[in-house]
Amino acid sequence: MLLVDHLSELRKRMIITLGTFALFFIVSFIYVQDIYHWLIRDLDEKLAVLGPSDILWVYFMISGVISIALTIPVAAHQIWMFVKPALSKHEAKTTLSYIPALFLLFIAGLAFGYFVVYPMVLDFLLSLSHGQFQTFFTSEKYFRFMINLTLPFGFLFEIPLVVMFLTSVGLANPQVLSKARRIAYFVLVLIAILITPPDFMSDFLVTIPLLVLYEFSITLSKIVYRKKLAKQEDNVVELRKPS
Repeated sequence: MLLVDHLSELRKRMIITLGTFALFFIVSFIYVQDIYHWLIRDLDEKLAVLGPSDILWVYFMISGVISIALTIPVAAHQIWMFVKPALSKHEAKTTLSYIPALFLLFIAGLAFGYFVVYPMVLDFLLSLSHGQFQTFFTSEKYFRFMINLTLPFGFLFEIPLVVMFLTSVGLANPQVLSKARRIAYFVLVLIAILITPPDFMSDFLVTIPLLVLYEFSITLSKIVYRKKLAKQEDNVVELRKPS
């Protein structure tokens, strides 16, 4: 394909992805009030707004996050369609199988952030103000706080899949990942400390799943690496066979 054809194909994939995002955004916005009430179901007090535009901003933010999550498999599929001509049949089939896992891991990360990390951090911060301050939440700050705690876990939970992909294309291997374990552990522990309250139990509850994710990634990398080596050996045997 010529460069113009590649750009035209890329444009087509981007239009489909953005169109899908827009569609999901509209649908999410239609039901955003129901989603809003579900998200604040455990709050004892109503959230305040400092101006009419804050209401719209909160609704847009909620709809945007939901749309991003739902658009991930579509965007991944469009990327796959774009690079498919450069892949072998085996590579195309392998990369296509990553797409459902990509979506499920992102949702699992959001669920972990929302149901585990977020209430733990919120309860800790509220305990600091008990008997000292009167708590007063605005919708904008409340939901910004919630998304800042939950959304990163959606991407952190993609680590195993990213490692598998990098191993399959030769950019990573289990030996390198094992040697980098200390650095990786330090980075993950640092992330856990930064996003959780300053107490041991909170740090522990967040650090352990992140470390398990990394070890799981190494295991998956070993599996992919062995299959890759076995396939290479089979190809060598086939080439050495007399014609």
